[in-house]
Amino acid sequence: MAAPALLSAPPPPPPMDEDASAGAHHAFPGPAPPPSPEGAPPPPRRRRPAVRVTSEFDSDARLFSHRLSCRVMDGLAKLRVRVHHGVGGAGAAAVEPPPPEVALLARNFSVAVDTVARSAMLRGAADLAGSLRLSAKHDTKEQKGEVAVRANLGDSPCKIELSSVVPPDGLPRTTFIFPNGEVSVKQKYLDEGDRILSVNGIVRSHVLNGVCTALYSDNEMNIKYRYKDEELSFIPSLSLPSNSLSFAFKRQFTPSDKLSYRYQFDTNYWSAIYKHKASKHVKWKAGYESDQRLGWASLWVGDAGGKTKEVPMKAKVQLTLKVPQDNVKNSAIMFNVKKRWDF
Repeated sequence: MAAPALLSAPPPPPPMDEDASAGAHHAFPGPAPPPSPEGAPPPPRRRRPAVRVTSEFDSDARLFSHRLSCRVMDGLAKLRVRVHHGVGGAGAAAVEPPPPEVALLARNFSVAVDTVARSAMLRGAADLAGSLRLSAKHDTKEQKGEVAVRANLGDSPCKIELSSVVPPDGLPRTTFIFPNGEVSVKQKYLDEGDRILSVNGIVRSHVLNGVCTALYSDNEMNIKYRYKDEELSFIPSLSLPSNSLSFAFKRQFTPSDKLSYRYQFDTNYWSAIYKHKASKHVKWKAGYESDQRLGWASLWVGDAGGKTKEVPMKAKVQLTLKVPQDNVKNSAIMFNVKKRWDF
């Protein structure tokens, strides 16, 4: 009777080549990884987060500033660290460097830690049912915060927002937001301890091919009109109840040359600035300020209004010469350098 198949002798092992047999007594091959499906890309490798370091030096304040940032939590949040330190020497500005700050920033939540005061500012926001949006902030050291709820008024573009400090102290502040501005009403404490309702707001409207803006705050109003075309800008401004009148004038001679002038009627102070843009990343300015009796000129290398990563070598430099009218010998040259590194 034949033996069962389960008790049959195993097949002989496959022959080994000389290189494999030489190390057969020292290593045993592990199980082979399962074959990947045809056409499937290899599994992605975990990449370390990109680290960005931005350093800036201001010779006027004699202050170094460094900012380090990187994406964490698979890109859902950003970690940011800021440190500042001053530079001693003659003429150093008596300005205390800001304390170091560590912050974690996400889309709807952020934490900013003050390492010196040992406090943190928490901020968060969330969309509730319908068109409601809740936002809040809290200071862990002061044990104070603020909560606000904003809602759309039906299908109109207008919105209403209710906000209150925590712990509450009086009525909440109410803000009406509409396409041409906003108006807010809140309680205000007088020096005598009485409470009154304070109204603040801003309204904009198109008038005579320009934009008129009225800003009202703490019983003071500022009315500004701005007219602008491709070559000319004219901006008169009136403050009430002080009746302070001023105007600004800007003239674009060429795409690269621009002149700005401002005059204050009640003080007779005036200032003028001439700008020339040699290229996208090179610009120089020259101006005079009558209230300080100071003339100055500056050179920008790198787009002044753009981001550091968009300029050549990711560096921006500003050189400024200040010449006092009353004492030319006290002229000073100041510079500001900002550089970014990506690791």
